[in-house]
Amino acid sequence: MGLRWGLLGCARICRRGLIPGIRASESGTLAALASRDAGQAKAWAGEFAIPRAHGSYEELIADPEVDAVYVPLPNELHKPWVMRAADAGKHVLCEKPLALDADEAGRMVEHCRSRGVLLMEAFMWRHQPRTLAIRKMVDEGAIGRLRLIRSSFSFPIDLSDWRLDPARGGGSVWDVGCYGVNAARLFAGAEPRSGQAVGTRSASGVDMNVAIVLHFPGDVLAAVDCSFEQPFLCTYELVGTRGSITVPDAYLPPASGPTAVLRTMSAPSDVGAGDDRVETLTFPAVDQYAAMVDSFDRSVAAGALEAPAEDGLAQMRVLERILRWVGTD
Repeated sequence: MGLRWGLLGCARICRRGLIPGIRASESGTLAALASRDAGQAKAWAGEFAIPRAHGSYEELIADPEVDAVYVPLPNELHKPWVMRAADAGKHVLCEKPLALDADEAGRMVEHCRSRGVLLMEAFMWRHQPRTLAIRKMVDEGAIGRLRLIRSSFSFPIDLSDWRLDPARGGGSVWDVGCYGVNAARLFAGAEPRSGQAVGTRSASGVDMNVAIVLHFPGDVLAAVDCSFEQPFLCTYELVGTRGSITVPDAYLPPASGPTAVLRTMSAPSDVGAGDDRVETLTFPAVDQYAAMVDSFDRSVAAGALEAPAEDGLAQMRVLERILRWVGTD
């Protein structure tokens, strides 16, 4: 029997991500959801045929029919509700970014460890088959020695969005830049030893446009940019000494089946010689939220997070350094 899930809130990501993901998973069961608005909780429960609706987060956490809790709440609410869920013996999948800073993330990780529950940051893209296959290709030398990781993630945000409030952990780095940093750390297989970042800020003080350079062991560089003002863009590219892999719709793959473009050099040549080989790779059309739910279920059964899951603390340490470089804290 797999995990029985409870959703702590009626966030947009629940509707478009976790609810269909849990349903499409091999192991998970959607047992309950909660809202501070009891009427909304009942409406969602009716719409999605969820057995129990709770009119408070406390009620859901106390529900004995719930094994694991998903926390999709605004960033400043992650820590208190992760802690309460752990105190109730619930395993926790927490939306990114895990916390408001690395110190807070460290306390959350340690608290969950002390309560004997698992805590995982919800980077769903890590669990999609395309990510796993590309990581294997890179590790096996498909593009030679990895030298550069590029990532861009941007969209124009509504000016009334809570993510423009610095007190709530707003900013483009926390919201979308975190994906590029996460990709760089995953494919480099290490933590950056140095870096730089520059950015522009909104009137409220949050970072709106940021360009980041990270230097990893093994002479691997990463160039990551993110924005709350630029048109939608979601891509990453891995460049090695013998080729490259370009990944469109990088963190939000299409339901019809994600792709990537592998470009390899047949031999060292002059620029423009035209002897590169270009191949379009197609991967299984798997719901990445379902894959994440199943991975978390296996992790709970094993008592430890299954690679390439993210527990969030190392990620938060890097994001915090980036914001210091930008000068936004």
